[in-house]
Amino acid sequence: MMIVGELINASRKAIGEAIKAQDAAAIQKVAVDQKEAGADFIDVNAGIFVGKEADYLEWLVKNVQECTDNAPCCLDSPDPKAIEQALAVHKGVAMINSISMETNRYDAIMPIVAGTDLKVVALCMDDTAMPETTDARLAIADKLINGLVQNNVPLDNIYVDPLVQPVSTKDSFGVEFLDAVEAIMTKFEGVHTVCGLSNISYGLPLRKQVNRNFAVLAISRGLDGLIIDPLDKQMMANIIIAETLVGRDSYCSNYLKAYRAGQFA
Repeated sequence: MMIVGELINASRKAIGEAIKAQDAAAIQKVAVDQKEAGADFIDVNAGIFVGKEADYLEWLVKNVQECTDNAPCCLDSPDPKAIEQALAVHKGVAMINSISMETNRYDAIMPIVAGTDLKVVALCMDDTAMPETTDARLAIADKLINGLVQNNVPLDNIYVDPLVQPVSTKDSFGVEFLDAVEAIMTKFEGVHTVCGLSNISYGLPLRKQVNRNFAVLAISRGLDGLIIDPLDKQMMANIIIAETLVGRDSYCSNYLKAYRAGQFA
């Protein structure tokens, strides 16, 4: 399971204030905590700072990598200028979050990722309405994957995000997402799937419980990437157990390692 730590996002009040104050120590603590908890990529987002996003995203990359032995970042922005400025200082292979079939975003992001080793989140959105069904998601995924491959992006670098929507607004949204994950992983062999979970529980009580259970269901359908809070120990434990149960843990080695480390306490 590929884990993207989601916590360095300027929309979170404490993070936004730390970025504005250029409080490197505060940002670095969150980065280190996420890496030590198991994050493979550290998401960095400075999107609330209109006119300053590019400079702040570059600053975030520098500070995150400085304290994490150059852990790769997930550059969370639709702004090509901000992404390019951050990539100029990024060490190693970054992830771009995200490209979609929305015309403006597609045209802006494709030249950045074309012919590179960058990982890229391919979000199932286009210029029409948000996709509500499995078939609608598959149609967008097909266009995105073909477009990326035609621009020399390897299949292994593509992480399709089928788009989680709140089950509180329509009771079919959960199952349509899960069906889409399974269909994408079956139809497009070699690509990956990823999502941010938190939208599924929007408007509901006990949101963390809902998110944790939804993660297990998604893993059972083939999901192999999550954008989450890795400091949620129960979520991380659920992921390890789910991967063991679906046969992604040879001889239960990851499960046993986590057990010995007290991760299921």
